[in-house]
Amino acid sequence: MTKDYRIEVDCANCANLMEDAAKKTEGVENCVVNFMTLKMKVTFKDGADEKKVMKEVLKNCKKVEDDCDIEF
Repeated sequence: MTKDYRIEVDCANCANLMEDAAKKTEGVENCVVNFMTLKMKVTFKDGADEKKVMKEVLKNCKKVEDDCDIEF
């Protein structure tokens, strides 16, 4: 399952770092962050709990940029 999320990020470099952090999160198969459109596209592994995984994604992304936000 793939879902799009609105994301707040301040720079393209941070967007790349957040993409890498999201990819390393348990339950995420793939992630692409587009800085220009402020969108995050997440592909979940089969059987993953979307809400639980996204809470961990947000937690990991806040390690990169503590004021980031993901609308999910």
